[in-house]
Amino acid sequence: MTTPHRLGRRRTALIAMVGAVTLAMAACGDGPAPGRAVTEGDIGGLPVSHFDSGLKEAAPGPTIDVDNVTDGPIDTVASSASQDVERYWSASLPDRFGTTFEPVERLVSYDSGTDDFLICGASVQGLVNAFYCPEEDTVGWDRGALFPLLDDQFGPIGVLTVLAHEYGHVVQHRLGELAGISAVTPTIVKELQADCFTGNYFRWVAEDESEFFEVSTSEGINQALSALHFVRDAPGDLRHDIDAHGTAFDRTYAFQVGFEKDPGACVEIDEQAVDERTTQYTFSEQDNREGDLPLTEDTVELALDSLDAAFDDVVAERPEVLTDSGGTCPDGTGTPPLSYCPGDGTDASGTVDAAIAIDIDELATLAEPIDQRAEWEGREVEGYGDFAVFAALASRYAMGVQQAADVPLDELDAGLRAACYVGAWANFANEPRARDRILRLSPGDLDEAILEMLRQDSLIASTVDGIPVPGGFARVEALRTGFVDGRQGCRDTAG
Repeated sequence: MTTPHRLGRRRTALIAMVGAVTLAMAACGDGPAPGRAVTEGDIGGLPVSHFDSGLKEAAPGPTIDVDNVTDGPIDTVASSASQDVERYWSASLPDRFGTTFEPVERLVSYDSGTDDFLICGASVQGLVNAFYCPEEDTVGWDRGALFPLLDDQFGPIGVLTVLAHEYGHVVQHRLGELAGISAVTPTIVKELQADCFTGNYFRWVAEDESEFFEVSTSEGINQALSALHFVRDAPGDLRHDIDAHGTAFDRTYAFQVGFEKDPGACVEIDEQAVDERTTQYTFSEQDNREGDLPLTEDTVELALDSLDAAFDDVVAERPEVLTDSGGTCPDGTGTPPLSYCPGDGTDASGTVDAAIAIDIDELATLAEPIDQRAEWEGREVEGYGDFAVFAALASRYAMGVQQAADVPLDELDAGLRAACYVGAWANFANEPRARDRILRLSPGDLDEAILEMLRQDSLIASTVDGIPVPGGFARVEALRTGFVDGRQGCRDTAG
């Protein structure tokens, strides 16, 4: 559990950008039932749905045995989650691997602020955690501090996500060699496999197979991905660190693999796969702000120079930069505090050129590093990290790339391609292979962009009018496509 990540420049800590811009949500269409809606697009092959996620109204009370349990709402969700996940794996493990899933020997609820007994030889006093202990075949959780925080931040889906992840470790233990896990397997491989198994379970819930829970593919899956972002590794941590769990980029990818594929794909996550996809590097000696740069006219200029270099064969001329319009286009339209102005019309002076309008003062606070202490205390964070804002800037620049290709900018596909082009630019600036770049990616930068894209009002993955692609799942997937496959992958994105 840590903070987000940054972008850097040679000799100076780089920049970042995520416009946490307040935008209008895409309108929801008529749904299959009151309080439910579906919108254009798909999430891993399922319709984009919108409704409150959590325990079903008609869910039965949990009957699973839990030591030290209370009848409070947190333990009700946690106990129901444990019973539900065990039901899923009791059917899925034999079906996919031909082996039986044995329920865990013991489930334990505790209050880290008041209880003082031992689990696996350690006191639960002050243990703000949820865990699986294979030595005692026990799953335990803190109902006093951790789960109330997760519930407050992400609703019951936050609690469900964490317990589904812990049961992912139970599955590894049950599979043994079939999971490719041994005593020398790096922790991050175990953790990402467990995230993938979490995605398997959530697919089952999203398909309405659960007796206890329901999850919408838009806001509900966003909550699950946000919970994984919350417990990401800190920027600068290495993937081979003994306690490494993975960056948000790693963890959301693993979850998405599980959501889109069967459990067999999860056991294919091994050390080689992690090494090939990693973005976990240490900070360079030049990153004296740990990878975050302030947002200024100079750093905006550097970001645009980098974008020009990345797209020099498709963008003939950089859009004009307007810094004195409050982020609004000359004709009064746009998505302030950051807008792309297509410039496809005329005024009294003649042809109106394309422009990017940016309110630097408004966005500067958003570009500040995330306050992890505030995150864990449940307080609102103002800073998203520099790359959150620079990624938003890049997405508006990407509108110019698409305009040059003569594709519509007001359709949702334009938002997907924009996010994909942001990923392609991030790959271009990737620090380990780009020490001579104008800007270079710093540890944690992609996590900052993901945090912005998990907002319902994401600008990074939105149309020129600021209508976001429904569902953080599709947005993050588009970013990853660009980062892994480059610009060619973006041409294939959304048709």
